[in-house]
Amino acid sequence: MFQLHYVDQQLIDWSIKQRRHFHMYPELSGQEYQTAAYVREKLGEFGIPIMEKFSKPSVIAHFKGTDGEKTIALRADMDALPIIEEGDKPYSSKVSGVMHACAHDGHTATLLAAAKWMSENAHLVKNNIVLIFQSSEEMSPSGAQQLVKEGVLDNVDAIYGIHYMSNIPLGQIGFPVGPFMASSDDFDIVIEGKGGHAGNPHETVDPIFIASHLIQAFQSIVSRNLNPIHGGVMSITGIQTGMSYNVIPDKVILSGTIRALTQEGAELMLRKTAKLTEYICESFDAKGHLKLIEGTPPLYNHQEACDVARGIIEKTFGNEVFSSIEPVFGAEDFAFYVKEKVGAFIHVGMKSENSSYPHHHPKFDLDEAAIPAGIELMIQLAVNA
Repeated sequence: MFQLHYVDQQLIDWSIKQRRHFHMYPELSGQEYQTAAYVREKLGEFGIPIMEKFSKPSVIAHFKGTDGEKTIALRADMDALPIIEEGDKPYSSKVSGVMHACAHDGHTATLLAAAKWMSENAHLVKNNIVLIFQSSEEMSPSGAQQLVKEGVLDNVDAIYGIHYMSNIPLGQIGFPVGPFMASSDDFDIVIEGKGGHAGNPHETVDPIFIASHLIQAFQSIVSRNLNPIHGGVMSITGIQTGMSYNVIPDKVILSGTIRALTQEGAELMLRKTAKLTEYICESFDAKGHLKLIEGTPPLYNHQEACDVARGIIEKTFGNEVFSSIEPVFGAEDFAFYVKEKVGAFIHVGMKSENSSYPHHHPKFDLDEAAIPAGIELMIQLAVNA
């Protein structure tokens, strides 16, 4: 299916074996110590030194190129999800209630295979390569954010990452230039009113009634305050309050998420949410408390890195393989890297009969037929970026 230049069947088989190992022994965000130990062991076998100054369980290694004038960072995420796996795969999760339902097992195995190839073909790699095996992509606090704070991108010229995707056909690889994935900030809003008997609402400050006004008002943020060019979504996803038929409660808790394709859009939405919460609650003699759960910023693909990546994809696999896909409102903490340095995030398609379920589904699986292209792409970026 794919034209391969550096990758052979032996490396493909080795990578699939690693991927299945990771799939059988998944670990949640911040707990990937066994996965990290396995990665460290393999890197040691390859003779690639590990940079010990970074927070565990992330594993950061440095491959010294023959030239060394340029340094390229390649990133894979290692964490799994709190999902009970369904299906009868021979490599199903052996950890109760935890599974790789987002292809991070494939990302880790792919980067590990690229590292193996580099160790065996060092004379072909001019660039210095920083290998980032990152913890905690799925949950806050972000592993990427922590590594950036610790200086993982110091002296790095560009960074690239891939994600195997079940909504892009197998055989396609793509990305947009510019805004790609949305910011993601969650929130809880506590509305404190005054409860009482449902038959005497005039004696209460009804937080449910006030919540209904807030929910309606929040929709005006996107429709009437946000420049449509920026793109944003606000969703209320939870309401917690009383359970009696004849009692108006004291308190309502609203939960939701705010997402935007630009930092300006995200900041505007957050400001307006805070103001509407304060002013609407106050107008009804209630108190509103907004608790923001900071997530990831928007993910922005830089033109320079995209030009390099697209050129490599088309030269390696053929012009018909590249697809200029549309931005999406999913979030990804690779955004912290490209907020600091030039870089591109690339989606590798794997939609097929073997990968027909969406990410985060209990029956999700990675079509391993996509892995050869992922390894080849990582190696090409290391050699030619």
